[in-house]
Amino acid sequence: MKLTLGFSPCPNDTFIFDALIHHKIDTEGLDFEVFFDDVETLNQKAFRGELDITKLSYHAFAYVTGQYVLLDAGSALGFGVGPLLICKNEQFLDQETLKSIIRNLKIAIPGKYTTANFLLSLAFPEGKNKTEVLFSKIENQVISGEKDLGLIIHENRFTYQNKGLHKIIDLGDFWECETGCAIPLGGIVANRNLPEEIQHKINRVLRKSVEFAFANPKSGLGFIRQHSQEMSEEVMYKHIDLYVNQYSVDLGGEGRKAIRILFDKAMETGIIPKVSNQLFLSV
Repeated sequence: MKLTLGFSPCPNDTFIFDALIHHKIDTEGLDFEVFFDDVETLNQKAFRGELDITKLSYHAFAYVTGQYVLLDAGSALGFGVGPLLICKNEQFLDQETLKSIIRNLKIAIPGKYTTANFLLSLAFPEGKNKTEVLFSKIENQVISGEKDLGLIIHENRFTYQNKGLHKIIDLGDFWECETGCAIPLGGIVANRNLPEEIQHKINRVLRKSVEFAFANPKSGLGFIRQHSQEMSEEVMYKHIDLYVNQYSVDLGGEGRKAIRILFDKAMETGIIPKVSNQLFLSV
């Protein structure tokens, strides 16, 4: 059975999916047509229901729970892995000052429906002058002065300081202080139109792929490097270590709790609509 599959070219995703798409594990008769896209493009594809399986932001998932179900394997949750709000102008580093003026500042965000933007909306609700920018171009817009602030994700966590930029806040730390939970960033979902037995098969195969990657961390090096935008190997594996962990193997009770809290807070503050569908794959 051939299924369409979307994920990003970032090292954490290519690390997770390498064994699955290259049949280094038993895929139980499943084959995959792969689409590589940045996370906001994947979010938009999910809104249109284009793919059988896709990575997407948890923020975006709130809008497609009727179409997709969340798998237990493949998620990116963790502590100390949040998006960073950065600036070039050091006057913005004082958060109390920033809160008083942020309504007038231009902010580059990696996508309206990213979890990063959800967290920014929680921490700085007055910061509404936002422009969606491809995540890899945000640093340059802040450097040039085109934007006052930038909301960075992925490997840019490791590069902004070398470009003379400053961290205002780690929104993952903000979330952890608010909730005590890991921050849910992105997950893997399967189309509810697929038979339930196929949804479970996808989850099993994906879990095996993550476990294979942990057991053989260099196995997918060529594939990861091919899509890593000329990142050094050191940065690639820092990126993987940051976003791939036990929650990527299985959400477990703690992971599911963190996601429920994320959705509850987002509904309370009106950031997402009320969600009534069962979020998780049935046990």
